[in-house]
Amino acid sequence: MAARRGDSRSRKGGAGPARARSPGRGRSSEGRGRSSEGRGRSSDGRGRSPGGREWIHGLHSISEALAAGRRELHALWLRKGPPRRELEALVEAARGAGVAVKTAEADELAERVGDEAVNWQGALLEAGPIPELAGIGPLLRAQPEGPVRLVALDGVEDPQNAGAIARVADAAGVGGLLMTERRAPPLSPAVSRASAGAIEWLPVARVPNLVRALEGLKERGVWVLGADLRDAEPLWRVSDALFQGDFVLVMGAEGRGLRPSTRAALDVAVEIPMAGRVASLNVATATAVLLFEAMRRSHPAGE
Repeated sequence: MAARRGDSRSRKGGAGPARARSPGRGRSSEGRGRSSEGRGRSSDGRGRSPGGREWIHGLHSISEALAAGRRELHALWLRKGPPRRELEALVEAARGAGVAVKTAEADELAERVGDEAVNWQGALLEAGPIPELAGIGPLLRAQPEGPVRLVALDGVEDPQNAGAIARVADAAGVGGLLMTERRAPPLSPAVSRASAGAIEWLPVARVPNLVRALEGLKERGVWVLGADLRDAEPLWRVSDALFQGDFVLVMGAEGRGLRPSTRAALDVAVEIPMAGRVASLNVATATAVLLFEAMRRSHPAGE
């Protein structure tokens, strides 16, 4: 049986203290249905025009943005020239979504991307920012049916890392990301491309204080796990029950790890046993190891 934070039953062979259920603790009464509530926050950064519109690049990112339909979609822009077969699916998807298809000279479109190093592949999607949720309540309501699965980022500021984590999280069935208002990247076109478009689907909530948000999740019956190397429980010894219940996985920045205040808010600190000479993994790879181990443990053999 999946453990809940409030379970007073003891748990076998794993990390994490058993706690007595306090009044009002357990799963949130706010509901878990899909929520359209969001902040419409602007995602500044490269690829964004002064009017708040963004220029999404990368065929996968464009395709997923069109399919998800969470942004305001203004136009699909193609480089002038003969039709290209690899763009036919994007054109069809745009027209199916009621999005105008326009053309422009290559140098004009490249200027809109704003970064000469970006290979924009001959297509740009002009769109509004990804909507963000205001706090943990809307994030929990946006979860699909089943156990809560969240990832929280503590000081992960690199857009490539944030995008790679979003891609891993989506693949592992995570229901959303929790990010801070400071020391976290905007949901820019660079994040979308690094995620291969996964961020277009994944609910994201911003909070001013991560520790307070984690404490709020605890009050709603969600276990707080975190990756750390200091006095942490080896992954293989963490209780199956923790991975089968509701949890948020907190990941820190490469090199710095979790901040002390965040580390103190964890129920269980987890380390990934390493057999090689390199002492650590990058943050996206470590996230993948932990999430897919959790997914493996939450599914009986043969499923």
